[in-house]
Amino acid sequence: MKRPLQALLLLLSGLGLLHATLVTDDYLRYVKQGMHPLLVASGALLLVLGTAEAWSLWRPRAQDARQADTDTADTAETDTADTGAGTAPDGHGHDHSTPPRVAWLLLLPALSLLFYAPPAIGAYTASREAPKAVTVTDQDDFDPLPKTSPLPITLTDFTRRVQQDRDRAIDGRTVEMTGFVTPDKDTSAGGGGDSGDDGTTTTWYLTRAIFSCCAADAQFVKVRVHGTPPPPADTWVTLTGTWHSSGALGTGSAEAAVDADTVKKVPRPPNAYADALTPTR
Repeated sequence: MKRPLQALLLLLSGLGLLHATLVTDDYLRYVKQGMHPLLVASGALLLVLGTAEAWSLWRPRAQDARQADTDTADTAETDTADTGAGTAPDGHGHDHSTPPRVAWLLLLPALSLLFYAPPAIGAYTASREAPKAVTVTDQDDFDPLPKTSPLPITLTDFTRRVQQDRDRAIDGRTVEMTGFVTPDKDTSAGGGGDSGDDGTTTTWYLTRAIFSCCAADAQFVKVRVHGTPPPPADTWVTLTGTWHSSGALGTGSAEAAVDADTVKKVPRPPNAYADALTPTR
């Protein structure tokens, strides 16, 4: 690859990273928020390297050019006799100084950081993945629930309470959870599930994606929602409801599901890739 293309790639990659981290928050679609300082530093370093490479190509070389002309004039006759006129730069009749055209495709991911950020992972991926397994705990690990109603709770905590809390403290409590809408793949394909009076499916999933590091290791925690038609896929909502009785509460047979009372559309939270409580404004 020629040096001008290398310099251009470095500059575009650096600008793209800085745009995704300082101008927008697009980087949060792919990595955890804790990676922000490293991404900013990487973008700045790429920008410096690209600028240095470009400067080295543009700075005056008049003296070097004159010296090269002198050397060429002195040795032209000798070189012609030794190598033969018409010999290519590699000595074998082929010129390999031009990079392959496919190298220009490397510009596409660099440009995408500036002009088109791929969408965040959401319902399409979540509907094809099994729910994340919650950690197994002992009964003594559960703290008493606050008396607040509705009770703000994460999807993971709700699932643990439903399946592992032998005191069944979640029974009858109105909970409040936030996540994005994922269609129920089984029911949408004609399987089981609740149906409304018009025959439409009223079972769907409230979902949160969890990053350990980046989008490549994403896992999904899901809570099945009963009693209300699903909003459009990938819509972020806050719902209130009570545990949907299915199985024995406090055991692994209990389903992580709610009977929804209210469903309200909300903006995508800043902590979208962690199963955390959404800050109140």
